[in-house]
Amino acid sequence: MTADLVILTVRTGELHVLLIDRGNPPYLGQPALPGGFVRDGETLDQAAYREMAEETGLHEGEVVLEQLRAYSKPDRDPRGRVITVAYLALSPELPLPVAGTDAAEARWVLVEEALATELAFDHNEILRDCLEAARVRLEHTTAAAVFCREPFTVADLRHVYEAVWGQRLDPSNFRRKVTKTAGFIEPTGGRRFPDVGRPAALYTRGSATLLVPPLLRTGAEEPQH
Repeated sequence: MTADLVILTVRTGELHVLLIDRGNPPYLGQPALPGGFVRDGETLDQAAYREMAEETGLHEGEVVLEQLRAYSKPDRDPRGRVITVAYLALSPELPLPVAGTDAAEARWVLVEEALATELAFDHNEILRDCLEAARVRLEHTTAAAVFCREPFTVADLRHVYEAVWGQRLDPSNFRRKVTKTAGFIEPTGGRRFPDVGRPAALYTRGSATLLVPPLLRTGAEEPQH
């Protein structure tokens, strides 16, 4: 049993995923998601956080991991029958990772670039699934606010949606939807004064966890009631 980690963050306005270059066979030197085997006496969660620390230098207090799903194709690992559980993490802009004992290098890579790269094992499939899961979460939950360091502006939040969804959003329409959704964001009363342009109101995360109604991507349909 292994744990594989998809850690997503928005850096310089674009969605990035954490990749390593494998330091051991199989796929020696090939890009891959961080991860590794569960040791005796460990839970899956403990193994996931340990592997994250060993391969990237990031620790449990910096990133929250959430189990997404298991992958069990018999031939997914050339070493033998290995079932893996994918973990997804969404986090605000994180520092540069530091490769540890099991990785030759750890780095942030644009998601689109990572998807176009041949990753080790079935990690392209895992990354695609986790990316879609993250996009759905932004539609139905307040997870996008997790990417924003508080306090933030509505524009900051919109840029997160644009980065994760890969779509440009109408600023006025987005502001209207977000500010009218109860518990999504709360005004601080403060403002950010840019060098050019009008000052922008500052917000913090609200108490809501679900978005009702959902904030859907372009082309998605509203659920029927």
